[in-house]
Amino acid sequence: MLAQFHNRRFYIVLTADLVIFVTVFIGAYLLRFDFILDPFYRAQILRLAPFLLPGKTLIFFFFGLYRGMWRYTSLNDFWRLGQASLLSMIYYIVATLCFYGFQGIPRSIFLLDAILTFLVIGGLRIGIRLFYRAANSSEGLWPFCYWSLRSPRSEAKSVLIVGAGGAGEKMLREIFDNQHLDYHVVGFLDDDRTKWGRSLHGLQVFGGVDMLPEIVGWEKINEVLIAIPRSTGAQMRRVIEICKSCNVSYRTLPEIGAIIDGKVSIKSLRDVKYEDLLRRPPVRLDIAEISCYLQEKRVLVTGAGGSIGSELCRQIIRFDPKELILVDASEVNLFNLQMELKHELNFHQYQCILSRVQDQPLMNDVFSKYRPHLIFHAAAYKHVPLLEINPWEAISNNVLGSQVVMDLSLQYGVERFVLVSTDKAVRPTNVMGASKRLAELILQSRQGNGVRFMAVRFGNVIGSSGSVLPLFRRQLEQGGPITVTHPEVTRYFMTITEAAQLILQAAGLGEGGEIFILEMGTPVNIAKMAEELVRLSGKKPGKDVEIIFTGLREGEKLYEELITQGEGVVNTKHEKIMVLRPNGWNGKNSQGEFTQCLDAALEDLYRIVNSHDAQAIRSKLGEILHEYVAQCNIQDVLQLNRAASDAVSPIKALAGGTAAQDESAPAPDGKKVALVC
Repeated sequence: MLAQFHNRRFYIVLTADLVIFVTVFIGAYLLRFDFILDPFYRAQILRLAPFLLPGKTLIFFFFGLYRGMWRYTSLNDFWRLGQASLLSMIYYIVATLCFYGFQGIPRSIFLLDAILTFLVIGGLRIGIRLFYRAANSSEGLWPFCYWSLRSPRSEAKSVLIVGAGGAGEKMLREIFDNQHLDYHVVGFLDDDRTKWGRSLHGLQVFGGVDMLPEIVGWEKINEVLIAIPRSTGAQMRRVIEICKSCNVSYRTLPEIGAIIDGKVSIKSLRDVKYEDLLRRPPVRLDIAEISCYLQEKRVLVTGAGGSIGSELCRQIIRFDPKELILVDASEVNLFNLQMELKHELNFHQYQCILSRVQDQPLMNDVFSKYRPHLIFHAAAYKHVPLLEINPWEAISNNVLGSQVVMDLSLQYGVERFVLVSTDKAVRPTNVMGASKRLAELILQSRQGNGVRFMAVRFGNVIGSSGSVLPLFRRQLEQGGPITVTHPEVTRYFMTITEAAQLILQAAGLGEGGEIFILEMGTPVNIAKMAEELVRLSGKKPGKDVEIIFTGLREGEKLYEELITQGEGVVNTKHEKIMVLRPNGWNGKNSQGEFTQCLDAALEDLYRIVNSHDAQAIRSKLGEILHEYVAQCNIQDVLQLNRAASDAVSPIKALAGGTAAQDESAPAPDGKKVALVC
């Protein structure tokens, strides 16, 4: 507060206000008496003004009306000005009544003074803002209005804004304010009929988006700015298709959740990406619930340098953990994450451990030294074709590594353990999926010993390492062709940020033993995704860029599933998270017997892994997991996957209000989901 006394502009504004206070006080009398003052009231002004004005100045000072930068006058400033004017009026009334009484003093003077003060000082403030706005524009200081700022320069780009809501209004204001932007805004389009024919800052809302071809023809539009950050994927696709049909370029704002504090900036404009076409609603997080279990806790993240692991770290540090222990086998990934935390996110309470999670002696030392309260286990190999060729690595990393970390969590009394799982664990047809399903079973077998074990199962993540989207983009950059395995292949997708946030939320919901499933939306056809990407690049699929089908790779499914037969699905209090409470041992054995049986089977599996015999590993997986079906030929693949597609999904049943499937229901291949014991 004291810093303002060293600012010469403070004294200029204060002097101006004092002059205004005196002027409006006299003006109130003049208005009251029709600009004719007799000697009695002139004497009254001279007696009251020195007594009342210092108090009014203090009121304005304590309302912070001299701390603002008036070149950025806002509605909030006028609200505080109105409050200060009202309180000044009350002060005038009380002070006059206490020291002079109301004998001979017109009551209306106080109200007139407050009104004039608000109008004149408010006018001064807005005049300052208009002065600076005009001074910063290429049009000079005259006139101080939007019309001069909207006068198009010969080199200015004619643009149309789609979306006449809050984001569009903020975008327009920043274009007005920023002299470096070569934009001439012609008007708005919005599908909200109540806005048609109305104006926003003097610019007309012509009509709906369907009018875009007509407006482009009339106004010679160079570019369309899409300001509908809360639009759905279908709405965004429609706008883009219309823009393409008009042969006009387009850019968009990111989704509203990615814009800090809801401040939409023209600087946030970017080219439309495929993520915009999927557009999923922003995740609603229960911040208090997440803070309760994360704040001031030591958190260990395995696979910390990977796509999901690194985003988990970025989200976790928002909740002020005491320490972050980062474990990763990749030196490059770990180094990059360390540099980001230190130099970009300004977080320094971390420890970097370069280690494989299956290295039990080293991981034991890590647990012993840092004593983590929470574990997020994201370390896993996930590339299906590579793991089909090298199944021993899938078992060593995904199964043995998970078992090592889980057993150490029990040994050292970890509070919560969260396993990042995958939809490929559902009726797995590949080694990768089978290894993740085994990790889920190990997790359930350890439940009930003081640690809250839980898993979070979801589908593909856009932009993650090995995701199909970066591959398609690289192929596009090289001019094509784009390779798709099969025209019927579909996958579930969500963004990395959404997946990480929902993992944190699910961890707060878990009591132990649950497998959480994230709401993945509608599965996306990969061939259609490839076509959309080609169109987004401004080219035509099949003509400018060829799309070729290479055939399903070993272990791949046509359709991914998120729930297997025998798993009951239940809603949670979060609309995007459901919970499965599967009975891994089908009630045949106690949990203790199930755990012993599972551990014995795993010991046999680990011995086979050491021989690096791929076929023997697959055979053993088939013995342990009846739900695992190794695929031998393309006909088996198609038959199995179409059966999965035709099966009734418990998620769909839940969405329709139907009870979850009976645990005795057979899987589409005729086998029950069970562990062989």
